[in-house]
Amino acid sequence: MSPNEHGLPEAGRDSVPSIPLSDANAGPNGEPSIGSLVKDATASVSTLFRSEVALAKAELVGEAKKAGAGTGLLIVAGVMALYSSFFFFFFLAELLDEFVWRWLAFLIVFLILVVVTVIAAFVGYIFFKKVRGPKKTMESVNELSTVLPNRGPGHPQVPAHPRIPPAREG
Repeated sequence: MSPNEHGLPEAGRDSVPSIPLSDANAGPNGEPSIGSLVKDATASVSTLFRSEVALAKAELVGEAKKAGAGTGLLIVAGVMALYSSFFFFFFLAELLDEFVWRWLAFLIVFLILVVVTVIAAFVGYIFFKKVRGPKKTMESVNELSTVLPNRGPGHPQVPAHPRIPPAREG
């Protein structure tokens, strides 16, 4: 058998592949070099970060499924309560029918529903009037320019945001 049958070139028939006996990441004195340590640390941090993100994603997917199922069941319960309230108010009108004229009983139930609706709308309006923007977040964002050196809209190193050209008419 000739060496070429094994895929070895003619010049390499007397050479034998070797395994390096020293660590490729080690410096001249056998200690790891700064570059290899930084590379290993960066790779480890990257792997750790990816693992944490994967773990968080796995946990959130399971919790999101539970939340979705719970939300769906609450919506079904709310719709059923809404439909069943019709029968309650019909029952109330029929009960009042025993004491007053039928048309008056249904009018009383209608007026009760209107009053409850107006009160709920007014309370909802008051709640919406009390809603304020995220003041603390806006203050924190505005303070960023004081924390970062040489940054801010007035500093010459940071150009102002370019203006968006007006849309063409046509």
